[in-house]
Amino acid sequence: MQIHETRVLHRPAVKSRYLPEGPRALAPSRLLWLTIQAGAAATHGELHVLNALRSENRSWKLPGRPGFALPTDRDDVFLIGMERAIGLFDTYRQRFTPIVEGIDAHTDGTIVNDGEPCRAGLVFGTKDTAFAEPKAGLWFLRRQDLQLFCLRRDQLCSNGKIVRELPGGRLELFDIDSPTRTVVRYELDPEAGTLGEATIAVDLRGQRAVPDGMVLVPGTDEAVIAMFDPEPAEYGRALWCSLRTGEILREFRTVGAAQVTCPAWLPTSQGTQLVLTTAAENLSPERLAAQPNAGCLFVCEVPVDAPTSPLWRC
Repeated sequence: MQIHETRVLHRPAVKSRYLPEGPRALAPSRLLWLTIQAGAAATHGELHVLNALRSENRSWKLPGRPGFALPTDRDDVFLIGMERAIGLFDTYRQRFTPIVEGIDAHTDGTIVNDGEPCRAGLVFGTKDTAFAEPKAGLWFLRRQDLQLFCLRRDQLCSNGKIVRELPGGRLELFDIDSPTRTVVRYELDPEAGTLGEATIAVDLRGQRAVPDGMVLVPGTDEAVIAMFDPEPAEYGRALWCSLRTGEILREFRTVGAAQVTCPAWLPTSQGTQLVLTTAAENLSPERLAAQPNAGCLFVCEVPVDAPTSPLWRC
């Protein structure tokens, strides 16, 4: 297994380092990312756009806790899953307009978490904010008519997702419900809004850390999986794994930040970079002093062709 060291790309303001997630490339060296909440008791998060070339980061306070954000065909507008709704956030007017509400209406105490777009729509999950009951949903929002389908109602923290097209219009979905420490594969029928049989693609139950966000390695049957380690550790890890054999092929390390949350590909003029977000969530002052880079964004050059981020049409 190859070991890769990463370096700090961006050190956010202290309040923004609590729970960074959801990075996505907007353009070469320009990165969208989120702060889910700005502290343990906070009821709001933030949307950020980082210009890595200039080391400039713009931020907008959101009216709730976001789980994911996607670029749209309007430069100043982003599709955001937040609390129990999905809607459009206009950064110019600083206004959130829901397009789908009532998510997880079958239960309480959950909010929207990770999401992944595809040509047919959007697959996303929710999480139990108390991390106590497997009651969170796995959802599919069909693009053509904005119909919402509940695929599962028994997840605890529905995290990283990969969606790929299969012949015949079906979709291949790889999904992480973090506490299970597995990556599960399904076939998704977007017309019926139903899942096929589940099979385990990557088994990480032998790992101390918990799998969180995930991204497909372009042109391969492999994925990079962020590992969230709540225990004291010298560094955090992201694992490059085969989705067909489950083998761990590479490891990326984030020194001084054990809680790795999400990976993303960022194109630059010098090639492709792997970006990893990390979190300072629930760290005591003593543990935060031992992890001085917690909450930072890390980067490492990787010889792959960065994919183009899909745009959600407003």
